[in-house]
Amino acid sequence: MEFSTEKIKPLAEELADIIGRELNEEGDIKERQIEEKIRKRLQELGQMTFGIVLSRADDVPEQEIPCECGGMLHYQRRRPAKVLSVFDWVEYKRSYYAGCTCGKGKAPLDEKLGLEPGQVTAGLAALLGMTGIELAFEYSGRWLEPFLLLAVSENTIRKETQQFGELQAERENKLIKQSQDIAYLQERLRTETDLPERMYGSIDGAQVRIEERNQDEKNTEKWREMKVGCWYTVEPVPNNHQTKRHRKKKTIGQQVLRAKGIRYFCDIAEVDEFEPLFQASACQEKVDLASEVVFVCDGAKWIWGLVERNFPHAVQIIDWYHAEERLENVARDVFTEDKAVPWLDDVLTALWYGDTHFVITACEKLASQSEIASQAFTYFRNNAHRMHYDRYRENGYMIGSGTVESGCKQIVTHRLKRSGAQWNLNGAILTAKARAAWLSGDWEILCALRDRLPLAI
Repeated sequence: MEFSTEKIKPLAEELADIIGRELNEEGDIKERQIEEKIRKRLQELGQMTFGIVLSRADDVPEQEIPCECGGMLHYQRRRPAKVLSVFDWVEYKRSYYAGCTCGKGKAPLDEKLGLEPGQVTAGLAALLGMTGIELAFEYSGRWLEPFLLLAVSENTIRKETQQFGELQAERENKLIKQSQDIAYLQERLRTETDLPERMYGSIDGAQVRIEERNQDEKNTEKWREMKVGCWYTVEPVPNNHQTKRHRKKKTIGQQVLRAKGIRYFCDIAEVDEFEPLFQASACQEKVDLASEVVFVCDGAKWIWGLVERNFPHAVQIIDWYHAEERLENVARDVFTEDKAVPWLDDVLTALWYGDTHFVITACEKLASQSEIASQAFTYFRNNAHRMHYDRYRENGYMIGSGTVESGCKQIVTHRLKRSGAQWNLNGAILTAKARAAWLSGDWEILCALRDRLPLAI
């Protein structure tokens, strides 16, 4: 829908005259007051215009229309209704039908445009959801009011945000069913094009405090793990975008790479419940059709079990920085500072060049005097086949799992673990799913689902 500047110019001039007269009556004014006046009048204009447009969208009423129960509904009158929009509450009139034996009534215009009288419009819902995935519900309304020039309650923002999470959960359930459909998978093998060469996957977990009720109906708190995964490709970081940290990597022979096209998925669930989502999201991103799949993760057993069951031929890489941190902890626990530095240099150099046997032996020698060293010995022994860092660099692989760690921070730490945050299980999951969709660039897809039907007038 396009508007000619010339067509709306007279309206702008008339509005300017009205605001000018108001300002002259008030005397001494500031630039900010002028803006506020214009915004308020434009909101009022939008409020009236939206109501008129909705009312005009109503079809010429018929005397009777079919009811869902199989009976007939009879035209009653043009009945008013209100919806909460970006222009505040908007009133409109539409044809209303009733009189069926089932006792139900119907307004066809509401169904046609996806309107729910007394509720939030799809346009405002999108803005409330974007606010709710970013800010704590308790003060998001106060933050939003100066922008929208209307007050929206904490509960409304929570409801709309979590509705987007429900839409994302519905999308995921459909993808899960699709990924388990043999006929669909076979057809996909025959018809898919533009297959990826190398795809990366990373998985991690972060703890969320969940409020639950015990058998005595008393509130208790329990920490639950939010599992977060992501799919992505990588590209070299251009020289003009490289930071001091990037240049340091180059000096030790590491290619400077960054993730792109990142797609997140998440849930609070046991591994067997999380696995179908892992499979479906991989299917959606064509990971299973890629020429090569690379996983970069930490050493959690549940993660590698998931990888090995679903992608047994994938390249498995333990995140370099987790491995490095293990050795730093051993050095700090066992040695004085003057002896820790040379020991750490030796084991890190060996690890960097793929000599995991040297690292395992070095940790084993210290295992009897340090529990941390003993744990490191087990860690490196169990994951040695995922630590060929010399080969990984030769093949141009990314060796850090910062992509999924960033996802955990953005989804869990930034939103779910704010100071004073309290969540029930369902609220935490839905808010996280909505935020993951936003970070993945899928917000417009959810908005289209929230619209239900386009506003076609």
